[in-house]
Amino acid sequence: MHADEHGHPEPSGPNGSLDRKLGISIVLNALIVVVEIVGGLASGSLALLSDAMHNLSDVAALAIALVARVVGRRPPSPRHTYGLGRLEVLAALFNSATLLVVATLICREAVGRLLHPEAVRGGIMLVVALVGLAANLASMLLLRRHDHADLNMRSAFLHLMQDTLSSVVVVLAALLSGWRFGPYLDPVASILVILMILRGSWRLLRDTVRILLEGTPPGLDLKALREDIQSEFAIRGLDHVHVWELGSGYRLLTAHILLSEGSLGRAEEMLGQIRERLRSKWAIGHATLEAETNGRAEECPLPTNES
Repeated sequence: MHADEHGHPEPSGPNGSLDRKLGISIVLNALIVVVEIVGGLASGSLALLSDAMHNLSDVAALAIALVARVVGRRPPSPRHTYGLGRLEVLAALFNSATLLVVATLICREAVGRLLHPEAVRGGIMLVVALVGLAANLASMLLLRRHDHADLNMRSAFLHLMQDTLSSVVVVLAALLSGWRFGPYLDPVASILVILMILRGSWRLLRDTVRILLEGTPPGLDLKALREDIQSEFAIRGLDHVHVWELGSGYRLLTAHILLSEGSLGRAEEMLGQIRERLRSKWAIGHATLEAETNGRAEECPLPTNES
């Protein structure tokens, strides 16, 4: 996500190309769900059925990602002055929550199968698992250059990456299904899928909640930012500093600038320079600054463009 000339966020990347890739990935993952459900029932494999559930969450994740991108491109309006860019954060929140639900269901079934192991038909399981692995790899290749575009795409790509890893685990379980402990490998594979789901979904959930609560972006040191601005522009102080994210990577700031008596005449120029410093060094795309002297807000002409 980046800002247009008015400081509002816009989607990044060639929209039409990425939208088509998302559409293709949705179709591929929907086919995987059907194939793995049929294959899981035919082979008696809990790992395949678990992977099918994971792929079903992928379909939802990719569909939400596509809808969020399309709706998020709508321009700002009097009702939504920043546009609808935060839809990507809501989509990522929903995706991470569904991953946690899927993990809980898989865990319950896996524990039951470990207590009462059942043999699986390894041949059917292997063929279906290889089909799922190939389709997941194809989806990852389609979206590999867009996995850091925004939180929405990161969420969708995370689903695909985890499902690809889980498909590898299922393939290994199928290859070893005829071994003495083969019946135990199927639920063990399911548990490994759970661990991958929990690790990624918890981190994603944490990031989305931080953005929705308007927490300080990770890695941004407010003390260092304040010291940098004060030393660079020789101002008397920088107070009431608040930095948060509208969406993934799009930072906003509000602050009071305490000017010296001699700099009031060039307040507009100085505020513009400070905004440029915030943009270039601190990746803050939209800064709202209020000039003050003697601790009181002063009337001074401010640029209409506060990006």
